[in-house]
Amino acid sequence: MQKILIVEDDAKNNQMLKEYLENHGYVCTQAYSGSEAKLLFSMEEYDLVLLDLMLPGISGEELVSVFSKKVPVIVLSAKSGLDSKVEVLSAGAEDYLCKPFDLPELLVRIQVQFRRRGKRDGSADSEFSDGDNTVSGQADFEQTVYSYRGWTLNPDTWEMTAEGEQIELTRHEFLIMELLIRNPKRVFTKQMIYEYAWGEEYLAEDKTINVHISNIRSKLKRSKTDSYIQTVWGMGFKLS
Repeated sequence: MQKILIVEDDAKNNQMLKEYLENHGYVCTQAYSGSEAKLLFSMEEYDLVLLDLMLPGISGEELVSVFSKKVPVIVLSAKSGLDSKVEVLSAGAEDYLCKPFDLPELLVRIQVQFRRRGKRDGSADSEFSDGDNTVSGQADFEQTVYSYRGWTLNPDTWEMTAEGEQIELTRHEFLIMELLIRNPKRVFTKQMIYEYAWGEEYLAEDKTINVHISNIRSKLKRSKTDSYIQTVWGMGFKLS
């Protein structure tokens, strides 16, 4: 059964979410502060996190990047401003639902995340080939550490280093780097990158990939390896 961590400081809302989701077959664990949620997350494995932003202790904004490295995060917040949404989605959250919301809508969004995860854990819809190397989904990868110039990438631990320095990546950022490092000579379009990292069809042009590439480059600046990601104008991105 799929396990969900509910992080909500309002006890009534927390209990309402727990009862509703357990009636639909999920196993739920409740946390009422950011600190409690972080502790529970370190002690047990979950399949998804429902995360309020305004929490006592550690804020939800701080927790997004921690949780999203391992599992999908759906933010549930009374903050309806665009800046708040952009901040947490860029930090790695998969979805953002403004309060008040309908429980059936939340249930559908949770089901969407598990369907996407099922795709990634099984066979991917898109397949990228580079010579004899084929990239068709995370689950197909050999369990090894990948290297490129001064970078190392470990899919087992979801960790990356650049010139020996630990680089803190969100889940989407990690998958983008995984795709590029495994195919360093290939140019990838935004559509190819999106469909690989998000596991869903790319329907329209937006700034999602540009924002994530920009965030990755910013994190690589201290190691002076940010220039390894090259923009191929009018096409996409590749490694230099």
